[in-house]
Amino acid sequence: MSIDPDTFRSALGRFASGVTVVTTRDGTGRDHGLTVSAFCSLSLAPPLVLVCIDAEASMHPVLSQVTHFAVNVLSANQEALARRFAAPELDRFDGIGYVRGATGAPILDDVVAYLECRKTTMMPGGDHTMFVGEVEHAEVHASGPLLYYRGGYAQLER
Repeated sequence: MSIDPDTFRSALGRFASGVTVVTTRDGTGRDHGLTVSAFCSLSLAPPLVLVCIDAEASMHPVLSQVTHFAVNVLSANQEALARRFAAPELDRFDGIGYVRGATGAPILDDVVAYLECRKTTMMPGGDHTMFVGEVEHAEVHASGPLLYYRGGYAQLER
C-alpha cells in the first residue's frame, strides 16, 4: 500500500525543523549556497552530520564535486536569508555578510551556529542524495533559531 503524496507531505510538515543554509566553494572559487531543512546529526563519535539535497537542485552537482561544505544554522531573525537561498537567484551571496571558513566555505554572519564539514559519503535516497559530512570545526552563538513548520517559518516562544 502506498501513501498519498499530499498526506505524506502534510505529515512531514508537522515536524518542526531548524533551517540551515549549506554553503561551499567550488574549484573555480565560486560560492554556492542553498536553504536546507533536511539536516540532522548522525553520530557523535566520529562527529557526523547528514544533509539531504534534491537531485534537481542547483547545489547538487556542486556538492557532489567538492570535498568540504559548511552548514549555517539560521537565527530567528534570518527568515529573509532563508528565502533568499531558497529562491532561484544567480548570486545569492551578493550584498550579504559572510566570512571565509577554514575550509574555504562561506560562513554567514549572525547564525546560531555553523559546522564546517569534510564530505565523507554520498548515498542516493529517492529523489535526493544524502551527503554525510565529518565536522572538523564548529562554533555556536547565543541567539534563538529559525524554525520551519507546516510550510512556513516560525520562532520559538520563550
